[in-house]
Amino acid sequence: MDVQLLIILALFAAALFYMGRRLWLAFAAKGQAGCAKGCGGACGAALDVEALQRTIEARSVAR
Repeated sequence: MDVQLLIILALFAAALFYMGRRLWLAFAAKGQAGCAKGCGGACGAALDVEALQRTIEARSVAR
């Protein structure tokens, strides 16, 4: 085999490995609650809809 062909095949295999790993990490289970952003926000916590409604109503009355 040609040396150039071996280099191209090695680069192609490395690119496939890189893309496969990125896809795997994007869709694999994270083992933690919440979204994948890692901001520590309340996106994984249970929302208190009634408290949100009271806040919205209080702000609309204050205007």
